[in-house]
Amino acid sequence: MSAILEKANGMNELTRVPTHVAIIMDGNGRWAQARGLPRLMGHRAGVENIRPILNAAVEFGIKYLTIYAFSTENWNRPLDEVRGLMKILEQTIQRETPELHKNGVRIRHVGRTAGLSTHLQKLIRDAVALTQNNDRLILNVAFNYGGRAEIIDAVKHIVADGVPADEITEELFTRYLYTADIPDPDLVIRTAGEMRLSNYLIWQSAYAEYYATPVYWPDFDKKELYKALVAYAQRERRYGKVLKP
Repeated sequence: MSAILEKANGMNELTRVPTHVAIIMDGNGRWAQARGLPRLMGHRAGVENIRPILNAAVEFGIKYLTIYAFSTENWNRPLDEVRGLMKILEQTIQRETPELHKNGVRIRHVGRTAGLSTHLQKLIRDAVALTQNNDRLILNVAFNYGGRAEIIDAVKHIVADGVPADEITEELFTRYLYTADIPDPDLVIRTAGEMRLSNYLIWQSAYAEYYATPVYWPDFDKKELYKALVAYAQRERRYGKVLKP
């Protein structure tokens, strides 16, 4: 898909587009507090920002987009906020899934379902099943996700399958991760100025490029995504090797 954008918008052709972009959507609460609003209003604004970023990702030619929606550590937030986040997710799945399906987006859940309500688990399963044959864009929603939890779950499944220790390789281990058939992210974007992974795709991001911006997630728009992609295109990816002159 072409990544050529309208020069009238100040966006020129990208020389190199990442296949897989992962985003840590940070700053919703601070965005709301800066406006004198409740934190949940920030989370709602953050959810509303997902669709335009999906549209931009398709336009730029990105094939896989993974978004960090709720971590295993987020359960430690105030109870009212956690309940509100769960309600927002339920409403978003019900509202957005038909339109995403119509537009050829495949939804995948990345994370644990344990701890989620029966209703929410069913909504997730139904969204995944409905969109499973779509391929215009693969949207991985990391919800109730933690990188360490993912690795522990992979080890448990390997042990349960009786795999001998000397047969465990990086390739085999990767097949036991939540992201088993998804290419590793090329670019990890974090909004709101923080400079850490926060337990996000810690195995898969070993050789990803990183891009941090002070922009809060609700304000991270198409132009901001373009800036991240331009920065990525200027990087030289060596994967630990020394490139020949």
